[in-house]
Amino acid sequence: MRFFQSVHKLSFLAILLVTSGCAGPSGGVSAIGVQTSERLKPIVEKREAISATGYAVIDIQRHENAAQRRLLAIRASKLDAYRNLVEQVYGQYLDSNTTVADMVVKSDTFRSKVEGVIYGARLVSITPVGEDTYEVTLTLDKQTVQDLRLLYLAHASSVDA
Repeated sequence: MRFFQSVHKLSFLAILLVTSGCAGPSGGVSAIGVQTSERLKPIVEKREAISATGYAVIDIQRHENAAQRRLLAIRASKLDAYRNLVEQVYGQYLDSNTTVADMVVKSDTFRSKVEGVIYGARLVSITPVGEDTYEVTLTLDKQTVQDLRLLYLAHASSVDA
């Protein structure tokens, strides 16, 4: 049983390495000898950078001072943008549960989770949207995204060992 778990983990890592861009721009053989194609490459390899935008409403920030609420909204929108970057770099874990009785959906629930580390993001803009919202846009260059993914794979393989 342990042998099959190890094979399963290695297969999963092989798939991650293939999709994380171990091949050159035109495809080829990855570092672990798996053939890659243009279709398997992540979107970030086709662009020079990825970007993410976050939003936050000023009025829901908890502070008596209006200026402080604006600063808190900027901070909240920046954190939302970072969360969106994490989703793009590492993906998003989704858990869903659907209950069907008498051929009718009784309940349908979804939970999502994102987790990861982002460094090297560049602040592109902080923009008021209307009178009650802030928008923050961050960008992350392609090389940093690939570095983050490699660090994640190294960490994941050391935890499993």
